[in-house]
Amino acid sequence: MSELIQYKCPCCGGAVEFNSTAQKMKCPYCDTEFEIETLKKYDEELKQEKQKEDQMQWQEDAGSQWGEEETSKMRVYHCESCGGEIIADENQAATKCPYCDNPVVMKGQFQGDLRPDYVIPFKLDKAAAKERFKSHLNGKPLLPKVFRSENHIDEIKGIYVPFWLFDADAEADIRYKGTTVRTWSDSDYNYTQTSYYSILRGGRIGFERVPVDGSSKMPDEHMDSIEPFQYEELQPFSMAYLPGYLADKYDVTAEESIDRANERVKKSTEQAFAETVIGYDTVVAENTSVQFHGGKAKYALYPVWLLNTTWNGNKYTFAMNGQTGKFVGDLPVDKAAATRWTLVLAG
Repeated sequence: MSELIQYKCPCCGGAVEFNSTAQKMKCPYCDTEFEIETLKKYDEELKQEKQKEDQMQWQEDAGSQWGEEETSKMRVYHCESCGGEIIADENQAATKCPYCDNPVVMKGQFQGDLRPDYVIPFKLDKAAAKERFKSHLNGKPLLPKVFRSENHIDEIKGIYVPFWLFDADAEADIRYKGTTVRTWSDSDYNYTQTSYYSILRGGRIGFERVPVDGSSKMPDEHMDSIEPFQYEELQPFSMAYLPGYLADKYDVTAEESIDRANERVKKSTEQAFAETVIGYDTVVAENTSVQFHGGKAKYALYPVWLLNTTWNGNKYTFAMNGQTGKFVGDLPVDKAAATRWTLVLAG
């Protein structure tokens, strides 16, 4: 018994039938006509796509072992409130947790875990962080006026935040559905002609140092917002960069960060390929296959200034890139001012 082959319309997804008048395959739903060989080729491509899945694997060789001389000069401070563990040199006085602003207590000498591969040294000091905070308040029409004078900066801490840096070559095959639309009219009717295209893109793109922060206490949106860091200033890790600053002890491993790294790399790959598809009125990705080659991760420390402020009993946390000065943080909203702006926009 011969196998019954049923083709689906690439344009609308309906079942395509053979039209004896046109001697072509024709969709009864959108009236699009196809050559039989064209549909066969399209069907074969779909079958190949189903067999080709994403392959995103990484080598796990980030970090190295600490030397005994290094760990002897380091101490660990533990926050009883948020559970954070902060690493500092032996001369650092324990004050408050840079994340939740609660007192931290000495836990003991630092032991174990991985030694960073790289560090980006602090380039901007505490005074610069305070000035950037003041500038951050300017040009905010919905900010309560008294916030500028009544907010209290509880703490400004320079902290090295742990990051996993992922390198990989991504090889991708992507199929898009594109359309072009042409309209015209005569004395009786208006016409619209929509043409459909199957667009294929394939190739390889390289990624270096895709960052994923290794601290669960540091809000991901803060870290994403103060990027990018300038990698030309990335240095091999040395204890010489730590005195005077704190260093967060990572609590999210490289393995646990892989899903987020995959998401960032895949999204960037799809975006890079999509930018090459031009000349169409609409473009939709219908199938994506991404394979990684040579994926590996390294461990680095990034410089971040954290500022905690208190106003009206509420706590606000701000972060500044300790290298570039990029500043982010949520601010309170004057509800009365927000209402006035809404009425103005509505008017």
